[in-house]
Amino acid sequence: MTIEAQSPPLAVDADGVIRVGGTRVTLDTVIGAYLDGASADSIAEAYPTVTLADVYGTIGYYLAYAYIAWRRKKAARDC
Repeated sequence: MTIEAQSPPLAVDADGVIRVGGTRVTLDTVIGAYLDGASADSIAEAYPTVTLADVYGTIGYYLAYAYIAWRRKKAARDC
């Protein structure tokens, strides 16, 4: 088995809006729904042009970078 790193399913459009999985669904829409308590399954059901894998990839990307931002803030406060 080979494990390969995958890029998040995100792209910036001509207006600078981040979209998910080559669709019109925005990063803000997916993450907003997630932060409001929606599951990845329910988000994918609400936006059928986005795959469940893309929803999970988007949430994972958000969580990774939210954690990094949190750690940086914590480190700055501790200094």
